[in-house]
Amino acid sequence: MNWGLFEALLSGVNKYSTAFGRIWLSLVFIFRVLVYVVTAERVWSDDHKDFDCNTLQPGCSNVCFDQFFPVSHVRLWALQLILVTCPSLLVVMHVAYRKAKEKKHREAAGEGCGRLYLDPGKKRGGLWWTYVFSLVFKAGIDVTFLYVFHSFYPRYILPPVVKCHLAPCPNTVDCFIAKPSEKNIFTVFMVVTAVVCILLNLVELSYLVSKRCRERLAAPVGHVPDCVTASCKQNDLLSGDLIFLGSDVHPPLLPDGPRDYVKKTAV
Repeated sequence: MNWGLFEALLSGVNKYSTAFGRIWLSLVFIFRVLVYVVTAERVWSDDHKDFDCNTLQPGCSNVCFDQFFPVSHVRLWALQLILVTCPSLLVVMHVAYRKAKEKKHREAAGEGCGRLYLDPGKKRGGLWWTYVFSLVFKAGIDVTFLYVFHSFYPRYILPPVVKCHLAPCPNTVDCFIAKPSEKNIFTVFMVVTAVVCILLNLVELSYLVSKRCRERLAAPVGHVPDCVTASCKQNDLLSGDLIFLGSDVHPPLLPDGPRDYVKKTAV
């Protein structure tokens, strides 16, 4: 798999992430993707070839290996890394959709019109919910894969010797796993980094929710958000007709010929 292209796709996520999101992305690439590409694939490259059983019965080693390794660590980690980073791409796609919508609006209404979004990448409205959903989804994916790993390999530890009595083995045979200590070290490392990523997602989620709650509580009652569209600006101009209400300054009197006044002001 071309992990370089995968990294290039996610590099734009930094622009729309919080500080916790940037730390999470750095942790994923440095301690998960890089470790997976450089070391994990090589450690597990010979797991089937070096899985030896003390019998010469044909097919016994294959069925025993399938029993104790139903899914390879490497393939599970690859699937986990792909799924856990996909929600970040949703955020980038949402921002791209906002930019395209803003471009169409300006082309239709002209360059001098109001803007739909002051900042398309700012986490407001639907983009805020997309970002929150991505955090929940990423944490859920990591938790799910940790449970799957634990169900396949209890306590995430590989024993050096396993006993197998499946057919066509003639009796209970001993099978030996290649480099169990090295594999256990990398397995524990990947599990720990996944737990840290889950904690970062939860911290970032708490930060976003608390920040939104503070903004809601700090906003005055009846506060109307700033308008950025042309219709809002037109309403602001129309409201200027009431500028003299409640003030000591009186509006200028119209001349006797109001039509002449209208012509002059129109010019």
